[in-house]
Amino acid sequence: MDYFENITRLLKIEWEEELVQFEKKVTQTPLHERKKQGFAWYPIHVSHIEIGTGEQLHISIERTTQIDEPHRFQVGDSVALFHNTAQAGKANESINGVIVALFRNNMRIALPTRETPDWIDERQLGVDWLFDTASYKEMQEAIDFVRKAEKEPTARLRAVLTGEKQPTFKPEVGQVSLPKLNDSQNKAIQHILSAEDVAIIHGPPGTGKTTTLVEAIRITLQSEKQVLVVAPSNTAVDLLTQKLAQAGLSVLRIGNPARIEESVQDYSLDAQILQHQEYKQLRKIRKSADDFRKMAHKYKRNFGKDEREQRKLLFAEAHKMLDEASNIEKYIVENLLQNAQVITATLVGSVNRYIKKRVFSTVFIDEAAQALEPATWIPIAKAHRVVLAGDHCQLPPTVKSSQALKEGLGKTLMEKMINLYPQSATMLEVQYRMHTQIMGFSNQQFYAGKLKAHASVADRTLAIWEGAQSPPIEFIDTAGCSFDEKMLKESTSKFNPEEASLLIKHLTELVGSKPAHEKMWHIGIISPYSAQVSYVESLVKEDSELKTCLPNMRISSVDGFQGQECEVIYISLVRSNDEGEIGFLSDTRRMNVALTRAKQKLVVIGDSATLALHPFYQAFLAYVEGIGAHKSAWEYA
Repeated sequence: MDYFENITRLLKIEWEEELVQFEKKVTQTPLHERKKQGFAWYPIHVSHIEIGTGEQLHISIERTTQIDEPHRFQVGDSVALFHNTAQAGKANESINGVIVALFRNNMRIALPTRETPDWIDERQLGVDWLFDTASYKEMQEAIDFVRKAEKEPTARLRAVLTGEKQPTFKPEVGQVSLPKLNDSQNKAIQHILSAEDVAIIHGPPGTGKTTTLVEAIRITLQSEKQVLVVAPSNTAVDLLTQKLAQAGLSVLRIGNPARIEESVQDYSLDAQILQHQEYKQLRKIRKSADDFRKMAHKYKRNFGKDEREQRKLLFAEAHKMLDEASNIEKYIVENLLQNAQVITATLVGSVNRYIKKRVFSTVFIDEAAQALEPATWIPIAKAHRVVLAGDHCQLPPTVKSSQALKEGLGKTLMEKMINLYPQSATMLEVQYRMHTQIMGFSNQQFYAGKLKAHASVADRTLAIWEGAQSPPIEFIDTAGCSFDEKMLKESTSKFNPEEASLLIKHLTELVGSKPAHEKMWHIGIISPYSAQVSYVESLVKEDSELKTCLPNMRISSVDGFQGQECEVIYISLVRSNDEGEIGFLSDTRRMNVALTRAKQKLVVIGDSATLALHPFYQAFLAYVEGIGAHKSAWEYA
């Protein structure tokens, strides 16, 4: 089977699985049940209408019932604004849009139109959550474009990235020696500068991947006018945007403003449009157009010939002004795009209508080891050469279909390239986060022992009472304690109440040992199971001493800690059964993430009798035994 035929087939399986899940939740569910489950707001009230960026209508709506009740809506979701006529035996009237702002009981929806539907002033209005096909369509379009490409550079990149052709490097690039970077970071930048088609930066935890990438982009811009920088998530894109701006580069962040962190809003396209010298004129024309539109809408559905003609003239004048406003906005956007050194966006966001046809000499893809391959082809289709950065030994991309996952959709383009052409990758080898012992096990298992702890962190431990130092690692073994796992019937997620109580006891003692003059440490509590996360969180909130630490504490799943770090990390493994079943603890890449979040102290709690049947955990138990970090839960009974 052709390479891209297979990718298309797997993408279709994933697409269909997500559609099936959506239909179960929404399409096949009555309105009252959708409301109950948080997939619909009904009834609602329209509180404000205005013309927004791109001449789209922005409609603000608010709930009139179910005030403050939980819901499933998120900014960026596709929704249907509907008029419920089902009771009258008619099909609902509706118009689709995207949530651009969301509050507890209000949301603002962007509609791809200049005019409101006639029924907008009626009662019985509501909002439904929609299945968003746009991302899948963009992935498929990118795959089709790359597959059919006959011209350079797309055809050449396709050949390299699919294994038909070796990546090439320029031999004459001089040595890079930036004083603030270590040898492996300088080597990585030199590697990028010499790459003619593809370069890969492998950045294990704490090795300064983002710092290296920013420097590489800065130096690349000495010979290129503009680059595109993308990542799978808005969080990763925002971090890069901030770091690039701090490095003195001109950055333009493309994307939905409501999904962009407040700290980088000033770099967003929308914010830059507002600050442009031509914006006052744009706003003035839009205000006039809005006034004409409002006058036209004063004429209701039942009116005579003269009123109809007047309404038509008012709408025509509004459209004429909106066309003028659209031309001014296009000029502003093009001016901003021309002057930006770096354009940042998510993978799918890189086909935003403002940059859809733009081509870049170099495209940098961060967190490439977390990017679904079909999504990675979207920015690649715009590139002359590509730089992939990430760590394929940490979290893989999320795949909803078990069949697609089994057949290879979870394997990223970066991972495939490293396996095909190891010479295309360079690894950062010095980490600045962890004590040597915290780093040690992951270093053995995932990084062939090549990682080194920088002198500033290698021996850094947690200072506790009377000047003592807390050991960097503790594994607390619950074997023989009858701390059996339990399962939530509603979600099938596992939890272990006795293990959670032991964690709270240990944490309370550790917090109590903190010297009075020391600031409270940043503490992270991780569990692979959401039920255990919720259970531990409830115990912390009930504990009068620990409750005061909550501002410095984060309790979450492994995925929630990707890219994060804390002085102290607790990991609750939960699984304890006679069969030795460990479920998705067997996803060792996720466990690598959990084990590498701690800077000064790591506490892992689990049942060795259950864990030891798996070779990864058998090796971990041997490691903690070897460094004297193995303890029994009986010591805390």
